[in-house]
Amino acid sequence: MRQRPVEVILARQWASSLELPVFIVDPDGALLFYNEAAERILGFRFEETGEMRAAEWSRVFTPIDRDGEPMDPVSLPLVQAIGTRLPAHGEFGIRGLDGQTHWIATTAFPLVAQGHGYAGAMAIFWEA
Repeated sequence: MRQRPVEVILARQWASSLELPVFIVDPDGALLFYNEAAERILGFRFEETGEMRAAEWSRVFTPIDRDGEPMDPVSLPLVQAIGTRLPAHGEFGIRGLDGQTHWIATTAFPLVAQGHGYAGAMAIFWEA
């Protein structure tokens, strides 16, 4: 495993102490961590899924629109924050690994690492 910027390590530590669900990705969109509160919505513990590439997690945790149709991953706030390096917000359904669908509101924002530039992005979400 490669060394992560200290800001990502601190973000993961901070996320571990929150009751709000948090999802953290690297600059390429690969999943680095989600916290215990997110586990309840996503249907599995992070220790069971581990790190995943963006293409994988955007399929595994199936995002759906209000009509129940799968969403293009590009429209997800976290993917937008990765691509634009600007905050993004949206609401959608997510079908977790346990088969349950949860309607969530998500705010995603970039993580900046001092001296290292862009470090990834973080999404905070809650049931809408």
